[in-house]
Amino acid sequence: MSNFRTAESVSPKHPDKICDQISDAILDAHLVQDPNARVGVDVAGGHGIVFVTGEVTSLAKDIDVTAIVKRLAGDVEVIEHIAAQSPEIAQGVDIGGAGDQGIMVGYACNETPELLPLETVLSRRLNQYIYKKWPFDGKTQVTLEGDKIASIVASFQNAEKSELLTEVKNWLTNEPLAEYDEVEYHINPAGDWQIGGFAADAGLTGRKLIVDNYGPRIPIGGGAFSGKDPSKVDRSAAYIARKIAVDYLKKRNATEVFVRLAYAIGYDQPLEASVIIDGVQEEVEGYDLTPNGIIKTLELKRPIYEETAKWGHFGHTGFSWE
Repeated sequence: MSNFRTAESVSPKHPDKICDQISDAILDAHLVQDPNARVGVDVAGGHGIVFVTGEVTSLAKDIDVTAIVKRLAGDVEVIEHIAAQSPEIAQGVDIGGAGDQGIMVGYACNETPELLPLETVLSRRLNQYIYKKWPFDGKTQVTLEGDKIASIVASFQNAEKSELLTEVKNWLTNEPLAEYDEVEYHINPAGDWQIGGFAADAGLTGRKLIVDNYGPRIPIGGGAFSGKDPSKVDRSAAYIARKIAVDYLKKRNATEVFVRLAYAIGYDQPLEASVIIDGVQEEVEGYDLTPNGIIKTLELKRPIYEETAKWGHFGHTGFSWE
């Protein structure tokens, strides 16, 4: 019986990731001046135009959205349409309730030093390796059969096929997590390409949810992260769920841990707080899982978010939920 697992990674210059970074850079700009800012910003961009919309309630002044967009997206036309947060949403958040309903999934496993699935880590590491030479739009994909690499896909803007193949093989021979016999390569399989980013395709905040989380093997709650301040539990509760999963994995010397949290808008206590340790479910204990408690525990009112939008939100040192 075959045992295939596949995951992909996209570079920070992919159109969707550019949108994620713009959303989070705008959030960071508000948090620098007002740690209590309520921000929910979405970005759609492509073909010379970037549209920024959403809701912001903030004491911050003179946030230059156009400058932020152009720093990340280049010379584009910027259309900005941002309103204040709905007072009907605010009234529940003001008293410490969750900013929305939702289900958040945390995960950790012992397959890699990052405590993430092997295929997810390999595809990301390969992407990061290639990006150092070609810092452009690009994607990688790694398929495992068992724990061995069966195939690799790499498509990168401005990278000539034979050079890119050489770099992929160099990475493979030097990657300590890579096990393989015969590898099938698909390098720029649609041909070499020079038109990328917003010049080639449109992007949208929150469209790379599986890349942002744990890869396709692990279910997610469905909420996007970027552009949202930590009162939105689809971001903050996802981060604490990851921390809980990592903590239980280490404390119980487990192989795999899932955490599930669920919230109702305006209510501060989780409706579900479950941890599944190597297939056995129990209740999460020992954590303040109110939105304010999560924010305090992880120090989430800091301008830290643009960095999270580049290479996925989990498995990196320096983030408080790791």
